[in-house]
Amino acid sequence: MKEKKELTAIIEREGDGYVALCPEVDVASQGLTIEEARTNLIEALELFFETASQEEIKHRYHDEVLITRVQVAV
Repeated sequence: MKEKKELTAIIEREGDGYVALCPEVDVASQGLTIEEARTNLIEALELFFETASQEEIKHRYHDEVLITRVQVAV
């Protein structure tokens, strides 16, 4: 059985669809719905971990990603 890893997915509307980004490894995907973008991101992440070398994974993987909101004057 393969190891499971919990990663971050940031999903935002872009045009008529959605873009999903995983900041830990800088992998992105897209879809027409939120769920499709999420599913496509999972697929892209699994493909990344299957095909990338251990060196590339180590280089791209950020173990600590913090998501917060900030207020700015506009």
